[in-house]
Amino acid sequence: MSSEIKAQVAAAVKDAMRAKDKQRLGVLRTVMSEFKKVEVDERIELDDARVLAILDKLVKQRKDSATQYTDAGRPELAEIENAEIAVIQVFLPEALSDTEIAQLVQAAIEESGAQGMQDMGKVMAIVKPQVQGRADMGAVSKQVKSLLA
Repeated sequence: MSSEIKAQVAAAVKDAMRAKDKQRLGVLRTVMSEFKKVEVDERIELDDARVLAILDKLVKQRKDSATQYTDAGRPELAEIENAEIAVIQVFLPEALSDTEIAQLVQAAIEESGAQGMQDMGKVMAIVKPQVQGRADMGAVSKQVKSLLA
């Protein structure tokens, strides 16, 4: 089963080439090379869930870099990272609200029968596929911890 999102990224690469949009093209090529790297390393064809995980990772890396650049007093470099985030986020589904995340976490706790912190892994295993690419996993993890504590 091949990924629809990956096909959308490939089409966007062609559109960026035609439009001679060098910045966008560079970001999209980086994304495509990350897909290719995973496919070659693991000898698999990516599905949408895995593509979302990769896109999520790329956005997280850029957010971390932007924060470091801002802290170091280099706002011009942080702007570049934020522009790249904007290009990548086009391919991610709409972000979940805190309320929606809380509902998913609560449902996962009930489904897994989690009693305390020792069951956090069970809850995260249920929640992660549902929020992949749609929420910051750090924020999700905090909500799980607060509800299990």
